[in-house]
Amino acid sequence: MIANVIVDVPSQNTNRPFDYKIPGKFEGIVQPGVRVIVPFGPRKILGYVVSLSETSSFSSVKKITDVLDVIPTLTEELLQLGKWLSKNTLSYYISCLQVMLPQVMKAKYRKELWKLTEEPLGSELDPLFDGRAVVDFEEFEKSGIGYHTLRKHMNDGDVDVHYEVKSRETKKTMTMVQPNLNPMELEEKLEDLSPQAKKQRTIVEYFLEYPDAIEKKRLLDVISTTPASLKPLIEQGVIREFKQEVFRDPYGDRDFERTQPFPLTAEQETAIQPILKTIEENVHDVFLLHGVTGSGKTEVYLQSIQEVIDKGEEAIMLVPEIALTPQMVERFKGRFGSKVAVLHSALSAGEKYDEWRKIQRKEVQVVVGARSAIFAPFTNIGLIIIDEEHETSYKQEDRTRYHARDVAIERGKTHQCPVVLGSATPALESYARAVKGNYQLLTMKKRMNESVMPAVDLVDMREELHNGNRSMFSIMLKEKIEERLSRGEQVVLFLNRRGYSTFVMCRDCGHVSECPHCDIALTFHKRQNRLKCHYCSHEEPMPTECPECESKTIRYFGTGTQKVEEALQELIPEARVIRMDVDTTRRKGAHERLLKKFGEGQADILLGTQMIAKGLDFGNVTLVGVLAADALLNLPDFRASEKTFQLITQVSGRAGRHEKPGEVVVQTYTPEHYSIELASQYDYEQFFNEEMKLRKAFRYPPYFFLTLFTISHPNQLKVQEVTQKITMFMQQKLSDQSYVLGPTPSALTRINNRYRYQCMIKYKKEPEQRKFVERILHYYEDEMKQENGLQITVDFQPYQLM
Repeated sequence: MIANVIVDVPSQNTNRPFDYKIPGKFEGIVQPGVRVIVPFGPRKILGYVVSLSETSSFSSVKKITDVLDVIPTLTEELLQLGKWLSKNTLSYYISCLQVMLPQVMKAKYRKELWKLTEEPLGSELDPLFDGRAVVDFEEFEKSGIGYHTLRKHMNDGDVDVHYEVKSRETKKTMTMVQPNLNPMELEEKLEDLSPQAKKQRTIVEYFLEYPDAIEKKRLLDVISTTPASLKPLIEQGVIREFKQEVFRDPYGDRDFERTQPFPLTAEQETAIQPILKTIEENVHDVFLLHGVTGSGKTEVYLQSIQEVIDKGEEAIMLVPEIALTPQMVERFKGRFGSKVAVLHSALSAGEKYDEWRKIQRKEVQVVVGARSAIFAPFTNIGLIIIDEEHETSYKQEDRTRYHARDVAIERGKTHQCPVVLGSATPALESYARAVKGNYQLLTMKKRMNESVMPAVDLVDMREELHNGNRSMFSIMLKEKIEERLSRGEQVVLFLNRRGYSTFVMCRDCGHVSECPHCDIALTFHKRQNRLKCHYCSHEEPMPTECPECESKTIRYFGTGTQKVEEALQELIPEARVIRMDVDTTRRKGAHERLLKKFGEGQADILLGTQMIAKGLDFGNVTLVGVLAADALLNLPDFRASEKTFQLITQVSGRAGRHEKPGEVVVQTYTPEHYSIELASQYDYEQFFNEEMKLRKAFRYPPYFFLTLFTISHPNQLKVQEVTQKITMFMQQKLSDQSYVLGPTPSALTRINNRYRYQCMIKYKKEPEQRKFVERILHYYEDEMKQENGLQITVDFQPYQLM
């Protein structure tokens, strides 16, 4: 039998299956979806079996070296999905397969130098091997020995370069002990033990009463003894010691209170019925659930999932990373208990691997997770839900540039199951499809418990400045914060910038501290007293004087979360503030600890970036302040207005979610902008109509599709030249119904010492476009292989235009 294998070499030339003979010992084990180790050129590499065939068209084929799986890692459906993904994103098939798996399941390669003779190798190589048969290739590279010397010895057959595939999977085990004798034999052993062997007698007595296996450590704790007491019994064969695999459970130390379904409101009942009907009939359809914040969308999700579980089927629930809060996990674990697996970035690599294996082994029926959970290896999916479907984090921005929504719909078609997209502020493209009838539109316009949407006050910060208030807090916001704190209520303040200050400038000469590797100003982080680049991670100490003119009048401009925290403590010293941003939540569990602290009332104000905009549900929060509503409006992004509307609406939804009424203060320098004005009125339909007019006029989605080329290289002239050629080629090949824009420098022209240029195509129908893109990538492939060489990325659905 022949295995058709996709090898772990992402390139145009290897983007096809290679034939390998299946050795007799692996017959029946090698199936589509298993990972294998195969010889490829001079090395051994990882590969994925995608199909089997009786014969090969090649007269001579190499054999599979080893098999890593007994049960296929990828199902037949996921292998087909990988093909679909490769075709739709123009990504390598191997990259599409690997994006579906936990990081630890991807191969790690080690390059080694092997000595193949007992004879001396001479004055250069002998000291390198130093009596060893194998050395790491890095040691050779650092030794200064020339490659010509290595080649001579390789030609003589004295040494060889060997590639080792290292698996990063680690299964957690615990040491168990259990009696190796039956009860009668144990009784006899007890009689044979001398009265002085008290601890050994206690161990035998314990197993006479409790004959089941027990963790060794726990047994020693229970009978207060040491391993030395157990050792003779193991050596005599009285007790058996063995390893048992255990799953790492990130929530194993927590008890979740089981919850019951809530009675549905009339709106919820109307919304859920069409979903339940498609679940019952095993029909694929796409629903857009448009419900205001606090309308009870999650309860609709939970009761729909219950229907799927009752049918013996499986459900995938996607949540944006920032909304995957402990509260969200609690709601799902509380309702479905151990039937739920959770996948998100805060888990360790081992925990993610074990959660994935629970899914693969059918030990759970529900997965709740961020973007990559869409590839959960379920085989009987009855429902897929994408909460906060407008979130741009559902689009992967590197390597395989897929959108989770598209993958969900493709899997929904395969499994003939419904896909539910939920949001208070749907993406324009999704709402347009619903209006057109491509999706079924379900609406929920009222909040649960008869609570009303919080009142929104717009504060014109230009007026504040004219009236002499130079603070980052308007008079209204300051007064309302003080009022809430006096009543023992809580406040959420939102600012979409971390750090202390957006940039640092000399007031004498105007010099701005910039990253030496990127065309971007450095951000000041006061606690560490350092300037940091949020693009390439460059750091440097905060200068005490201007590096240009040596003036000491250095000033901080712009406002980051650290600066707001400091200003809050000056303004209201008694306020207890929790700051939540990337910097304060780096450590494992920090996100959960901070939210728990706030939920328990140990803080008055929660200050944060985008991560506090979603998924938070605290009954005592009655005021939300948006400090700089215009922050996104000035970005060079056609979705800037949409993102602004969504953020203001989502953050506003954190206030007054229970009995206490809520209020929102939005600070802005452009209160007249339609996105800000309509967000303050919660008028999504009107915003949709206004924004669609502009999208149509300027030929943007959903009226036109976009393809974005981003070209980068350390040499600016090279980038300009290549981008110009690509632009001209596409202009010649595409129809006159398409618009090819460029070449133009990216908004961030240089990142990590690489210059970046772009070319954008706007089109309605170009069936040949992908063929032309493939020709471009093939033409430049050799240059793209070079270290630090040319990079060309193509995004057929760009969300990141910077």
